[in-house]
Amino acid sequence: MPKSAGNRPYKGVGRERMPHMDTTPVTDSRPVRGLRGLLRRAERDYSAGHDRPLGGYLAAMAGFTAFTTAWTTAVRLRGRPVPDRPEPWDVVLTSVATFRLSRLLSKASVTSPLRAPFTRYVGPQGPAELHEEAQPQQGRHTVGELATCPFCMSVWVASALTAGQLLWPRATRTAMGTLTALAGADTLQLAYSALVDKTSGD
Repeated sequence: MPKSAGNRPYKGVGRERMPHMDTTPVTDSRPVRGLRGLLRRAERDYSAGHDRPLGGYLAAMAGFTAFTTAWTTAVRLRGRPVPDRPEPWDVVLTSVATFRLSRLLSKASVTSPLRAPFTRYVGPQGPAELHEEAQPQQGRHTVGELATCPFCMSVWVASALTAGQLLWPRATRTAMGTLTALAGADTLQLAYSALVDKTSGD
């Protein structure tokens, strides 16, 4: 007994009628390959034989842009008022707090576990601070540079403190006051140590 059409096994005829689907990955497209080649040539010409991870820096810039865009959007959605200009006292408070928190995150011994996945220990550097170097592996070097550079870290910290002042002003100003007091205490400690060394003749 011949098989009915409904029981007939699937043939390849239907496949020919299906539209062709391009399964080539998007990353293999010609514009993306061209852009990658352009970036590689620019990095090679710029670095002049030195190891300069421009790709990592671009990723860091993109991350910072996304970070600032996120908190700016949050400020707008919550309808927080933005002052016409910053108050001088807030600028001073933010500057000192940024300085202290940046060094705490990038140099302090107690925060070294946070930097350890991306850095290598070199030796002590100043009171309760370390000298570390970024690990050379691709993907870690840029983060390691950021984690060990207080000047680089201060850009992120200042942006975060600015966002905090707009979103949670009381809590942020309290935290900044604490960091400012800590910076003042550090200054007094160093001044006292220098005075002791001078008077004792050491």
